[in-house]
Amino acid sequence: MTASPAPIPSGASTSASDPSAGTAALTAVVTGASSGIGWATAQRLVTEGWRVLAVARREDRLEQLAAETGCEVLAVDVTSDDSVDALVRRVGELFDGTLNAVVHVAGGALGVETAADADLGKWQRMYEINVLGAVRVTRALLPAVRASGRGDLLFVTSIAAQEAYPGGSGYNAAKAGEHMLAAALRLELNGEPIRVIEVAPGMVRTEEFSLVRLGDQDAADKVYDGVENPLTAQDCADVISYALGAPHHVNLDLITVRPLAQAAAHRVARHQGV
Repeated sequence: MTASPAPIPSGASTSASDPSAGTAALTAVVTGASSGIGWATAQRLVTEGWRVLAVARREDRLEQLAAETGCEVLAVDVTSDDSVDALVRRVGELFDGTLNAVVHVAGGALGVETAADADLGKWQRMYEINVLGAVRVTRALLPAVRASGRGDLLFVTSIAAQEAYPGGSGYNAAKAGEHMLAAALRLELNGEPIRVIEVAPGMVRTEEFSLVRLGDQDAADKVYDGVENPLTAQDCADVISYALGAPHHVNLDLITVRPLAQAAAHRVARHQGV
């Protein structure tokens, strides 16, 4: 079931149109769109009138998303220069070289080893996707965002960027890196009409995140055991939509969003009816 739409902030438009361009629809690239938060965000933005180019590695899933929503899709690996170059070309073809928003969702966690037992291959892969992938896409698409005259760079990080927890050191480090990327960009782009927004979700139950991290469905299910209402991908898409829909002089620098049951990364109320 899709979550109820987020309330529109005072002064925000209920449609994705750019006042400086008449009735032209706003444009967005959403990475990591083959599942979870990326998929839900692409759906939500299309519903609100955005022209969306949804990207991810899995072409079959993207084709399904396109069939359901009507968005444009492109198979992209954010860890590949050649693949991201193809993304730039596609943005030029679809949106005449201008782009209003980049929503960075591509990322993920691998493993729960302690630092003492760190699998450096997993650490490297997490850094490549969460940090270098976000840098690569930002660097490539920033000229188009600048050309729009009304831009947003939105990063979906995690509470793992803010709070360390046992078994999370690799993911903590990667998401902290992405958090610092967003913070530095906000300083570097100050004075330009480009907002830098960070959304940091806590416990979100999606079909793949914990399964990919743990490699076992039973283990993945135990992450949410006793939590009646973890966040959903749609909840996160609501927050992303709210941030992008706020009047453009309003910059929501950092939004931390958790389910009611979660007070911290390591403190979750289970079997408490919340």
